[in-house]
Amino acid sequence: MSRGETGGNRDIDLEKDRARYGLLAVVISNLAIAAIAVVGVWRLHGDTAVVVGILTAAFTAVSSMTTAYLGIKAVSNTARSIALGEGQSRACPEPAPPAQRTP
Repeated sequence: MSRGETGGNRDIDLEKDRARYGLLAVVISNLAIAAIAVVGVWRLHGDTAVVVGILTAAFTAVSSMTTAYLGIKAVSNTARSIALGEGQSRACPEPAPPAQRTP
């Protein structure tokens, strides 16, 4: 195996690890937010106005965390593919020839 192939495999493994641990961090934080919301609702014994506020805040935090992770991951993947030259053909299509004029 040549030196370039080893570096390429290392980069792929690094990307897999980043994706795996990033997703793990999001899942754990979402579970922590959900657990805190459940404990908060349980401790309030059904005070409706506050329970709605707690659940709304928890839903907002979970959806924001997940959306941020997916957005950052998508931008990272796009930037990586452009940096590696995979997106050149899509990024710069050849212009169409000018239309012919008839007198």
